[in-house]
Amino acid sequence: MTVSRVINGRSNVDPETRAAVDQAIRALGYTPNVAARSLVTSAELRIGVIYANPSAAFMSDFLTGVFEEASTRGARLVLLKGSEGGHPPDKESLKNLLAAGVRGVILAPPLGEAAPVLRVLRKAKLPMAAVGAYGVEGAICVRIDDRRAACEMTRELTGLGHRRLGFILGNPDQAASGERLAGFLAAASEVQGVRTTVAQGDFSFASGLAAAEQLLDASPPPTAIFASNDDMAAAVISVAHRRQLDVPRELTVVGFDDTSAAVTLWPPLTTMHQPVRKLAAEALGLLAAEIAGGQSLTARCADHVLEHEIVRRQSTAARQPARADS
Repeated sequence: MTVSRVINGRSNVDPETRAAVDQAIRALGYTPNVAARSLVTSAELRIGVIYANPSAAFMSDFLTGVFEEASTRGARLVLLKGSEGGHPPDKESLKNLLAAGVRGVILAPPLGEAAPVLRVLRKAKLPMAAVGAYGVEGAICVRIDDRRAACEMTRELTGLGHRRLGFILGNPDQAASGERLAGFLAAASEVQGVRTTVAQGDFSFASGLAAAEQLLDASPPPTAIFASNDDMAAAVISVAHRRQLDVPRELTVVGFDDTSAAVTLWPPLTTMHQPVRKLAAEALGLLAAEIAGGQSLTARCADHVLEHEIVRRQSTAARQPARADS
């Protein structure tokens, strides 16, 4: 039982023996199955939440949804923030999270598709719920249909008469980014004479500034820009104001997410609403049900897809003759 006492942090172990066992544990790369242990030692539902999204507005909505659902279930949350730019936390931080005795983990985008995080959680055999992710093995995925949503928003722009369209792509390592781009290009191809320009972003305001400058420096520039999230759309509007372009008379701008930022901008932002709070709450609810049911994690769980809708505000307008295609 000496190894067990070391692993469980008991004090009645000879220091030299403890050192030897610790060295063996490190050499083997052993991680205790804290999920199984917590089932025995406590009935408390303790859920880890790992996040590193560059959008503060998105994360505010996400965490609100998680906290609200946790409070109804009497669950305790253990939060772990990744590094700047949407990068995952380091391995040591992940191990500390596991040592806290969490029985499952919720991954905020883009971490639901971050290989280093998934490897650690799979090794620990912990149930996972990944928000905004697509087909992650061993995880519950809760998302919207990003391709269809982007397609609908692009049709909104072409329906207003816009034929020069700019698009700002999100995090290139996130499946949702590719789905939104695919939806944009598919809808743009439905209308004859539409020209598209794509700039790379990463969902941050700073990347939106650079992408907006790139798009508006084109000759001729787009009459409408579709940013893959509201933070980057806010950056586009900022650049437009700096260039003394009237939004929406001279430049239509739309976003994606419908975070609180969308209504604090001038003009208020037309955007694609995805129910971020509901997505987060649904993830926690499904994860709690899986933990309670003890379901197998060997097979990939089905994706759970929630609805989306366009929210029309004052950042969109019909194409003006002065900006007509040449």
